[in-house]
Amino acid sequence: MKVILASASPRRKELLSEIFDEFEVLPQNVDEKSNYSRPRFIAQDLAKIKLGSLGKSYADCLIISADTIVYKNGRVYGKPKDEAQAKNFLDELSGDVHFVYTGVAIYYKGKTTTFYDKSSVKFKALSEEEKLAYIASGSPMDKAGAYGIQDSAVVESYEGSYSNIVGLPMEKLKEKLRDLTNSL
Repeated sequence: MKVILASASPRRKELLSEIFDEFEVLPQNVDEKSNYSRPRFIAQDLAKIKLGSLGKSYADCLIISADTIVYKNGRVYGKPKDEAQAKNFLDELSGDVHFVYTGVAIYYKGKTTTFYDKSSVKFKALSEEEKLAYIASGSPMDKAGAYGIQDSAVVESYEGSYSNIVGLPMEKLKEKLRDLTNSL
């Protein structure tokens, strides 16, 4: 069975390689906007949107897409559009706890299944110099919330799935794939 990852994320590609030796990476050019307001629904909706029209062209394949959002006090933090927005995100997240939701969509045998995982992250209380140095490193620019869990410079602690925070909840994904491929 051919497997497709509908994501350009190098971190998702690395995580998925833990399950599959071979898969094709085919990110779709889609408008990533959700009409939902609750974070778990936003993440799942965006993951489903990221499947694009791959199911039509690759109906006999297993297609996986995902989307990760950072959520705190009613605000969704996606990828920062520029350094100023990255700084704003770091200002708001510094020294506090927030939640990371990753929605996953799996297309298999004509059906799409979605699920999500949720983890919490405690940020270090960052000085202005630490925030600016982190932004200058370039690391925050392609990540939801303007940081990566693997960057010890900003993260104090976390609870829940580490891979969920990276961008693909591997424990739940393995479980869902087992359920889908055994029952369909």
